[in-house]
Amino acid sequence: MRDRPITVVGTGTGAPLPPDAAAAVAGAGLVVGGRRHLAAAPIAADAEQVVLGALAPALDTIERYLEEERRSPVVVLASGDPGFFGIVRVLAERFGAGRLDVRAGVSSVAAAFARVGLPWDDAVVVSAHGRELRTAVNVCRARPKVAVLTGPGAGPAELGAALGSDARVLVVASALGSEDERVERVTPAEAAARDWGASVSVVLCLDEARALGAVRTVAGPPAGPAGWALDEGEFAHRDSMITKFEVRALALARLGPRLGDLVWDVGAGSGSVAVECARFGAAVTAVEKTLDGVGRIRANAAAHGVDVRVVHGAAPTVLSGLDDPDAVFVGGGGRELPAVVTACARRARRTVVVAMAALDRVPAVRTALTDAGFDCDGVLLQSSRLAPLPGDVTRLAATNPVFLLWGVRPPAQREGVNQ
Repeated sequence: MRDRPITVVGTGTGAPLPPDAAAAVAGAGLVVGGRRHLAAAPIAADAEQVVLGALAPALDTIERYLEEERRSPVVVLASGDPGFFGIVRVLAERFGAGRLDVRAGVSSVAAAFARVGLPWDDAVVVSAHGRELRTAVNVCRARPKVAVLTGPGAGPAELGAALGSDARVLVVASALGSEDERVERVTPAEAAARDWGASVSVVLCLDEARALGAVRTVAGPPAGPAGWALDEGEFAHRDSMITKFEVRALALARLGPRLGDLVWDVGAGSGSVAVECARFGAAVTAVEKTLDGVGRIRANAAAHGVDVRVVHGAAPTVLSGLDDPDAVFVGGGGRELPAVVTACARRARRTVVVAMAALDRVPAVRTALTDAGFDCDGVLLQSSRLAPLPGDVTRLAATNPVFLLWGVRPPAQREGVNQ
C-alpha cells in the first residue's frame, strides 16, 4: 500500500460500485468526498471522513495522514470518471501519479448522452467550472454537439442567456444517478429564465439536425481544414468583390482562429473570411450592411457546413450589441473605416486585421490600432497569378495591390484570454 496509498473511486452517476471499489471504501481509514458521496458509500464506522469543499485543506489532511504511515488506506470519492476534468489531476500533481489507484466510474458526460440516446465520440467537451464561460459559449456556437461541465456562475441559465437566440437545444442533466435525476430539453431562452440550483451535472448543447453526426475515426472535435485560403470560386460573390485568397491566407495567419475563439468579420461581403475562420473551429459573427450580402454569407456558410452568425447593419453602430471578440477582420475601405477600426480595437482581446485598397486610409488605420495599445505591423500585398495565353503558353496576371495591417495586443494587456 505504500506504493499506491490513495485509491480514487468514481461514483455518483447511477452505476453501483464494483465489488473491488466497494471493498476499498469499506477498508479505508480516511475517506474524502462530497457529502452525497460520503452518505452513499459503505464507509467503516471508525473511518475518518473529510467533506470536500476547498481542495487545499483536504489535500493537507491526506498528506498528514499518509505521513503517519498508518496501515489503513486513503480513499477519495469523486463523481463519475475522476480522471476526466476531475480530481485525479490535482492528486497526481500533489502526490504523484504512481501513488494513485484510480477506479473510474461512468462520467457525467457519458451518462447524459446515454440518457438522450446519442453517441458522443464526435462531441466536444468543454469545462466552465472555475473557468471563463465565454469559451464554452463560443464552442457551443461553433459546434453541433457540445457537453458543458458547469459550475457556480456558469450554469444552464448563464449559458442560455449568452447563447440568446442561437438555434440550439440545451439538455440539462441534473443529479444523474440519484432518485432526483432530471434530464430536461429546453431552449436557451427557457434555460436563462430558470433557477437550476446546485444539482446540475452537465449541459448538452445540440444542433439536433446534426446531432448524430458522421462516423468518426478520431474522437472529439474534427481536425482542422486540410486546406485554407480557398479559391474565390469556392464562394458566391458579387463582381469579384471578395477578399482574394493571397490576402485571406495572411489574414488567417494573423487572426489565428481556433476553437473557443469569437471572431468578427466586419464588412463581410461574401463572408469568405468568416467561413474560413469557422472552418478552423472559431465562433464567427459576420457583419454586413447589405441585404443581398447577408444572403450570400448565409449561403456560403451553409455550402461549407459551418455556423456563422450574420448581423445585418452598418459598423460601427451595430457592433455595440455584440459580444467582445478575440480577433477581428475588417474589410472594405470607406470613409468610416478609421472609426470602424477604432471601435473594433477597443473591444478585441487579441488582434485586429484590416484589409484596404486605398493608400490614404493606411495612416488613420495605423493610428487607430496604436492608440488602442496594439503593436502594429503590415504589408503591401501585390501578387501575379499564372494565366493561360493562346498557343499553350502562360503569362502573369497582376492582381490589385492590397494593404494588410494588423494590430496585436501585448500579452500583458489581454485580460481573461483563453488558456
